[in-house]
Amino acid sequence: MTETPGRGDPATSGSEQSGSGDANRRPAGGKRLPEPGSRGRTTIADGVVEKIAGLAARDVDGVHAMGGGLSRTFGAVRDRVGPGSSKSNATRGVKAEVGEVQTALDLEIVIDYGVSISDVARAVRENVVSAVERMTGLEVVEVNIAVGDVKLPDEEEEEPEPRLQ
Repeated sequence: MTETPGRGDPATSGSEQSGSGDANRRPAGGKRLPEPGSRGRTTIADGVVEKIAGLAARDVDGVHAMGGGLSRTFGAVRDRVGPGSSKSNATRGVKAEVGEVQTALDLEIVIDYGVSISDVARAVRENVVSAVERMTGLEVVEVNIAVGDVKLPDEEEEEPEPRLQ
């Protein structure tokens, strides 16, 4: 192995550089340390993957909303109550199971009337897999999609008006 001049090699740099953080330095035992970027462990919470997947799914044309009717209704009420809601809008309709190197996702979506369900589902899978793998480094083993409703053009939104008591 060759060392880069000026990077902690006394023979080529003219002086020893202490504390340089050089990945090629050997500790007292003589074993070489792994690269600095691989020392330690990174864990990613389920909620992080759920947010990434939820936002990626919403970006697909033909996806009207995420979550089933009941979860959207409760979500609308929580949104009106204010901050501190138990589940953010970004994760509604998304469930992730995250392991050390892989993740699996379940999504529930509402699609717009008139679009091809199979085309939208394929596009959602592609977008979600791409975003999650790019941002987390996890391998996405499956993206299960449940179409819970179709948004008709003349339907009103299902957000209930808050009642005053």
